[in-house]
Amino acid sequence: MSEDSPPARPSGPLRRMTARGRDEEHRAATPLELFFDLCFVVAVAQAGRQLVHSLAEGHPEHGVPGYLMMFFAVWWAWVNFTWFASAYDTDDVLYRVVTLVQIAGVLILAAGIPRAFGNSDFSLVWFGYLVMRLALVSQWLRAAHATRGAERRTALKYAIGVSVCQVGWLGLLLLPDPAKPWVFLAMAIVEMAVPAFAELTRPTAWHPHHIAERYGLFTIIVLGETVAAATTAVQSAGDEQESLGTLLPIAAGGLLLIFAAYWIYFAVPIHLHLASNRQAFLWGYGHYLVFGSAAAIGAGIEVAVEETIGKAHISTLAAASTVTVPAAFFMLSVWLIHSRHHKRGTAQQLVLPTSSVAVLACTFAGDWAVLAAGLVAATTVAVGVTLAMEGEADSRGQDPSRPDT
Repeated sequence: MSEDSPPARPSGPLRRMTARGRDEEHRAATPLELFFDLCFVVAVAQAGRQLVHSLAEGHPEHGVPGYLMMFFAVWWAWVNFTWFASAYDTDDVLYRVVTLVQIAGVLILAAGIPRAFGNSDFSLVWFGYLVMRLALVSQWLRAAHATRGAERRTALKYAIGVSVCQVGWLGLLLLPDPAKPWVFLAMAIVEMAVPAFAELTRPTAWHPHHIAERYGLFTIIVLGETVAAATTAVQSAGDEQESLGTLLPIAAGGLLLIFAAYWIYFAVPIHLHLASNRQAFLWGYGHYLVFGSAAAIGAGIEVAVEETIGKAHISTLAAASTVTVPAAFFMLSVWLIHSRHHKRGTAQQLVLPTSSVAVLACTFAGDWAVLAAGLVAATTVAVGVTLAMEGEADSRGQDPSRPDT
């Protein structure tokens, strides 16, 4: 075996579910995790589609809260699996079967999203969530069975906390419709408190590089869904020959926004920043804003296309805002939780916040708003790359021993 080969893992249909090492080398996402992510993006697409319908009909007061709630349900289930897998992935038969059950749960949840959006019927969403959470509880109980002491207590706290939260979600089924958004908000806060409570005395052995890679891969998948949504919208409108001239700027601007979003997110490495639970949890929780805004860009591009061909019942200004607002929010949230930890100097730190304001200003550019926002995003990347290169050159000049790379 070469030095670069990953360490051998025990073979057999069942393995003891003990924690993996945080310093384990060659820790990377598995094919099962990638499959898991691809199935989750189905639910993301459903939430985005409902957002498009609501915004195109001029009902943001209904569509935006509904999207935020449904996206939280999908995102939080993904977060729970991802952090557990980073600490306890055994990749044996039982682990794979339970993970596939979780995938089935998210597909049930995805099927229930239109009903939850349309008439506040959360029954199918709740049942899909139940399937996922029971599978997750069984994983934590298995980890508790295989461990001792503080590690076992941490696993049991997770199992109990997740179970209690699932009971709390019954409020979405039993309480009147006006109370449901408040129930959702309260339960979301309780859900996010479970990891902090469970890991208070003994943190789990999540792997910094693996977690950073998993979040990066999900970012790529969400951006891919945004590309697919935008492509479908442009394709469906392609037969409207009289609108072709106004569709091309939207297509070009949307593509520039998506390309820039990819570049901005992956401009800096982040795993070295994830040195403690406090840093990692703030970073991980903040990705609700990153993922949600990235997916909403695709929904906004669809709305802009529908407004251009006369299918949306909103103004050009409102249609433009469905693209520029999430794009600006993406830039600002990526800077706040991700990029700023590696920026050096005032100029580098101000690039993304300034660009987010400039993208918002593009809302008032009329039919050219999406293209203008895309050009601002592309300029943001160019300025960021230039400043980073200048910073590296200055560092080499100050440190003669540093190689010229």
